[in-house]
Amino acid sequence: DGTTTATVLAHSIAKDGFTRVSNGANPNEVRTGVQRAVSAVVAALKDLSKPVTTPEEIAQVATISANGDKEIGDLISSAMKRVGKNGVITVKDGKTLNDELEVIEGMKFDRGYISPYFINSSKGQKVEFENALLLLSEKKISSAQMLIPALELANAQRRPLVIIAEDVDGEALTTLVLNRLKVGLQVAAVKAPGFGDNRKNQLTDLAIATGGIVKSNDEESGVNIVKAALTAPCKTIAKNAGVDSERVVNKLLQSPDPNEGYDALHDKYVDMIQAGIIDPTKVVRSALQDAAGVASLLSTADVVVTEIPKEDPPMPAGGGMGGMGGMGGMY
Repeated sequence: DGTTTATVLAHSIAKDGFTRVSNGANPNEVRTGVQRAVSAVVAALKDLSKPVTTPEEIAQVATISANGDKEIGDLISSAMKRVGKNGVITVKDGKTLNDELEVIEGMKFDRGYISPYFINSSKGQKVEFENALLLLSEKKISSAQMLIPALELANAQRRPLVIIAEDVDGEALTTLVLNRLKVGLQVAAVKAPGFGDNRKNQLTDLAIATGGIVKSNDEESGVNIVKAALTAPCKTIAKNAGVDSERVVNKLLQSPDPNEGYDALHDKYVDMIQAGIIDPTKVVRSALQDAAGVASLLSTADVVVTEIPKEDPPMPAGGGMGGMGGMGGMY
């Protein structure tokens, strides 16, 4: 299969590469050559490949991937026929002696509602919604403040709200229960399936299946980092001009005029376009993109090599002028 093929290829490329580098070859040029050859082979493979369309062809490909197990190949072909080429197929260890195909309309995971107060069905202990809004979070939700926008949206659209998060407890859970009992809001909270990275992957699957995105605190912190960084150039200019940088930034952020800026040379707020203080869009855009690229690389790297600047040796102390010999007795 692909994993075995990749292992065999990697062993061959690495072994031959180490040998050539040991014999004096330039490792960077060897690496460039490998990449060129791989690009050429990939292009040739694309030219040689043909789309797999019929159930029989799909079964043949699946059988090869299943180490020659034709029964598995036929089962996968049947699954693709049922869900389509863009459908999601999950293979799990079963509890029976036979291989089985189960088609689920939607997505299924082993989690239930956090509180029985969310039950809205008279036919057993169930929560049933139609056309519900879905809030996904990979973090624990404890503050009611975090839920207010979602609750207001659900109430405005008169649609049920399902919250799937690592956990919902404390003030947040109390708020949901009170809205359910007193206001009649159709809402339910569910613990996200899985643990660690697996939980994040399952939430991503849920987001894809429902056309949404996963709300991540880490991702939101990245957004806030950029928000803060966008004020840094203005703060730097204000500091260099000897004025209160926070005051300048706050005034500009509160200004309704997008063209208003701070003229540090004359210490006043002006219309930047009328004052002729204009930056090319490309320069600003490139500065932001390049800065984000470098900063992201540094924040995800384990090791950074840098050059320690050399300190210039101190200048030797100047000695006084020596006496002028042979001039004694002169006044």
